[in-house]
Amino acid sequence: MSFLPATAEELKKLAWDAPDIVLVTGDAYVDHPSFGMALLGRLLEAAGYRVAILAQPAWTSPADFRRFGRPRLFFGVSSGNMDSMINKYTHNRKIRSSDDFSPGGRPGLRPDRATTVYAQRCREAYPGAPVIIGGIEASMRRFAHYDYWSDKVRRSVLLDSKADLLVYGMGETQILEIARRLDAGEKPSALRDIRGTLYPLGASEAEAFPADAALRLPSYGEAASDRFKFAEAARLMHEETNPFLARPLFEMTGKMAVVQNPPAPPLSTAEMDRIYSLPFERRAHPSYREPVPALETVKDSVVIHRGCFGGCAFCSLGLHQGKFIQERSTGSVIAEVSALVSRPGHHGRISDLGAPSANMYGMRGKDMGMCRKCRRGSCLHPAVCPNLDVSHKALLGLLREARKVKGLKKAFVASGIRMDLALLCPDYIAEIAREHTGGQLKVAPEHISDRVLSIMRKPGSKALEDFTAGFMKASKAAGKEQYLVHYFISAHPGSTLEDMAELAVWLKERGIRPQQINDFLPAPMELSTAIYHTGLDPFTMKPVYVPKKEKERRLQRALLQYYKPENRPLVAEALRLVKRPDLSRRLLSR
Repeated sequence: MSFLPATAEELKKLAWDAPDIVLVTGDAYVDHPSFGMALLGRLLEAAGYRVAILAQPAWTSPADFRRFGRPRLFFGVSSGNMDSMINKYTHNRKIRSSDDFSPGGRPGLRPDRATTVYAQRCREAYPGAPVIIGGIEASMRRFAHYDYWSDKVRRSVLLDSKADLLVYGMGETQILEIARRLDAGEKPSALRDIRGTLYPLGASEAEAFPADAALRLPSYGEAASDRFKFAEAARLMHEETNPFLARPLFEMTGKMAVVQNPPAPPLSTAEMDRIYSLPFERRAHPSYREPVPALETVKDSVVIHRGCFGGCAFCSLGLHQGKFIQERSTGSVIAEVSALVSRPGHHGRISDLGAPSANMYGMRGKDMGMCRKCRRGSCLHPAVCPNLDVSHKALLGLLREARKVKGLKKAFVASGIRMDLALLCPDYIAEIAREHTGGQLKVAPEHISDRVLSIMRKPGSKALEDFTAGFMKASKAAGKEQYLVHYFISAHPGSTLEDMAELAVWLKERGIRPQQINDFLPAPMELSTAIYHTGLDPFTMKPVYVPKKEKERRLQRALLQYYKPENRPLVAEALRLVKRPDLSRRLLSR
């Protein structure tokens, strides 16, 4: 069988009495390394374990959770590749019309707060079976967190789900150790020393926990009732992310508590190569009659590294994947590119040869000893760290080797390029313009106000101006007419209506018409979310303006798409409110 078993019939064909591990996911089962449960399933399979995938189970009763029988070792539970609330609801709390991680894009195939619901159903199906939760939803809701959809501070998902253990981060090293130790006969309560995990404490255990064994966060009760305590907790969580330096964290919730062990160490290049060499089918399970839209986006892409040291306030990438770049070897990447383009009927184009932070490949500290002692939230803000090796040499070498692959017609770099880093290497900009852009290159400046950009932990507006000039010059030198596609965020903390009006004028004067905009959505555990909820900068405790009212959010959205006729009344209203007739003349003139 090419896929891991996903139905009772497939399990029967394998003649298994029961699987060792059942992985429960809110996504459709797609056997591709971009889908977390497929990756972990293949990793466990390679370690010799029998793994079954329970994808998008019926959750209103425990019946579907008995599909494969009681797992010998544990249930591994995840909401899927996205937080289930972000997956289901828009910024204005309306239900989305589609779910890209479901067959045919059909919505409604996973519950709200899926991690908690799935874990509870596993408990009901087989009382006493170990339940381990993980994935992005568990990772970013591991402590007291602000929940935008209920507009309140909720407690750790570990306590709500009643799971035995929470795995945060990408989870490969943790899940292998959990499987190995449970297989050796250890109880879940004995697994409390695994890095990259949280464990719960009952009332008596919490009371007896040594005061000096972990850094104490403000309690859930304090964080829920006092915005200054919430901001303090956010700061402490973000300061304790360096795996070489982080301390255990302790958070009381009533009489119970959760304890976080320090993050798992970054994966080595050899470990990354091994993971991405696993035998993925790179397609959806054959039981689906409709395509899974999320697969269509990534099926021809190749990941070259993980992690991000940018530390943007609105992004969870560094918190989840880590701030140290973990890259694959050139040989590993080239092998995947070769295998992909040599598939029968393949069109010979790689849709994205990159990562969420496309041009951080191979970058690290010049003196790693200094990095291991650093609590800085970003290596790039407010300025590039002098200890950071910003050479693009390794990345350029990888791109040049990829272009030699037989059968490859084009390898696009479609993931986010960090413009401030790219400006330090004109050769990189030239090569991207000449070889890896298909007429349009996506960039994410997010705003043009330097004050707002500083709150976001993004480079100032000059970086966009300089990168635009450099890219256009390189495109012209390559004999190509190419453009930048810009992404901006509306209603981010710190952004006033006047800031957005100035951005709208800036866009109009440059002929830029954003087709897609990102209306700020406060996701759990992000710094921007802490600012949104508290109105405070967690690191300075100074107040920050937050546009919360729906009317202002609607006006900020309209300003970003100033050119749409239906937005003209809203744009005019926004300009009246900011009392800037100079902006009105420049923006509303035909």
